[in-house]
Amino acid sequence: MVLHSGPFRGVNPLVTMVSVLIMVAFISLAILFPEAATGLIDRGRTYVTFYFNWWYVGLAASFLIFLLALAFSKYGRLKLGEEDEKPEFGYFTWFAMLYAAGQGIGIIFWSIAEPIMHLSHGTPFSSAVGNGEAADVAMRLAYFHWGLNAWAIYCIVALGLALMAYRYGKPLSIRYTLYPILGEKVNGWIGNLIDIIAVFATLFGIATSLGLGVQQINSGLNYLWDVPVNNLVQVALIAVITVLALISVLTGLKRGIKYLSQANMWLTFLLLAFFFIFGPTRYIIGGFLDSVGDYARSVIPLSFYTGSNVTAANGAESWQDSWQGWWTVFYWGWWMSWAPFVGVFVARVSRGRTIREFILGVVGVSSLLSFVWLSAYGGTAIYEELFGSGGIADAVANDVSLALYATFTAMDVGIVGVLAGFFGTVLVATYFITSSDSGTLVITTILSEGDPHPLSRHRVFWGVMEGAIAAVLLLVGGAWALSTLQTAAILSALPFSVIMLLMAYSILRAVQNDSYFRQQYSVNSFVGEKG
Repeated sequence: MVLHSGPFRGVNPLVTMVSVLIMVAFISLAILFPEAATGLIDRGRTYVTFYFNWWYVGLAASFLIFLLALAFSKYGRLKLGEEDEKPEFGYFTWFAMLYAAGQGIGIIFWSIAEPIMHLSHGTPFSSAVGNGEAADVAMRLAYFHWGLNAWAIYCIVALGLALMAYRYGKPLSIRYTLYPILGEKVNGWIGNLIDIIAVFATLFGIATSLGLGVQQINSGLNYLWDVPVNNLVQVALIAVITVLALISVLTGLKRGIKYLSQANMWLTFLLLAFFFIFGPTRYIIGGFLDSVGDYARSVIPLSFYTGSNVTAANGAESWQDSWQGWWTVFYWGWWMSWAPFVGVFVARVSRGRTIREFILGVVGVSSLLSFVWLSAYGGTAIYEELFGSGGIADAVANDVSLALYATFTAMDVGIVGVLAGFFGTVLVATYFITSSDSGTLVITTILSEGDPHPLSRHRVFWGVMEGAIAAVLLLVGGAWALSTLQTAAILSALPFSVIMLLMAYSILRAVQNDSYFRQQYSVNSFVGEKG
């Protein structure tokens, strides 16, 4: 229940207090016992990787199949709102906002690093290393990890929220995505537990991205102005950009976040143009077409690959022995931890879309832009590594956050490359800000049980909390900071993944009962009662 007075005015006090206590306990233990915390996090990742990889893999594949079937069924015509309602935002702004929230820092960080690491280290799907065959496999896997499956994970949560909020008048809160199967029970302890899990997953998912982003910004500043790369600089960057994010979030969805998202897209297009103009243009375009076809042929077998024989042979000594532990399980867990955040945000900006339009936009169009991005960034890096001056793989092996700047150096285009490095760093920073401010808005929306305009003081508190968790994970992780960030996302996603499975069933119940609900103006049909 949301209070209307006192220090917890505007939020559910129980959900807020439990969430705060969990976060404070985590931060305190990590600071007081950093080695024990790091060891515990690593063991947790090993356990999840070896015993639940099938769960993450199967769930992501199932979500994609379910959404595609729903989009092209008769239910795809249902509108997320009144039948005559028009979308609040145009296509460009809508897509800019959902893409900035859904991919953001992550794809800038990994769009070069992932293909280069597959190229230079090999994969379970090919013994080739450092040649054309290895390049094909590298791009295929990068497409897979940033394509349809990833966006399907986001779309499940976003669609559940949008259906309940805009078609059936429920608050824009995670707990109400399960209203079709739980009924009024979502207003009790079950709903509180759902929201706590969503807040927990969101905080660690965003903290992972903020940690990755600040590492890359630090590398960019080093590339441009020889700013030292160390934890002190990175914590200072987190503090500065968190303040900027708070300023943005306090201006509201239709001003700060909207304009920053649009700026992100224009900067994205600017850097894409740089790679197409100054990079290996023919190779990028040809590679894009090759990779799209390769991905289309491979998406189904990749979606169900668990590497069970390899896992059994290696045993459960460490997640580091598993290719999936490094890649697919990490990505699916990361997307699931981001799903509450992305889902609430995407739902907020999608009123008036049909279910078919929503699914094809969120899953299809977003994936297509990711493919173009990967081909431009990753394709250029692979070309330079195979046919140019090289050195990118060595840089990535030394520090993953150097991937983008090592590529600019290898392209050897003089001052234009330096300018690209500057704008690339600015792009990471703006994505950092939009991820943080959108995340803050979403967390406070969850805590307020769907209030679209949560109080400013709550936004400030949770914005600071996001930055604090990112800083702690970086400091505690030390030399393994990247792994610690990844692990936090994977572990926080596990309990929320169960809720996501229930969401899919809840969406099915909602659309199946839609006509009955609209005729009777009753919620009883959701819980199996007859009117």
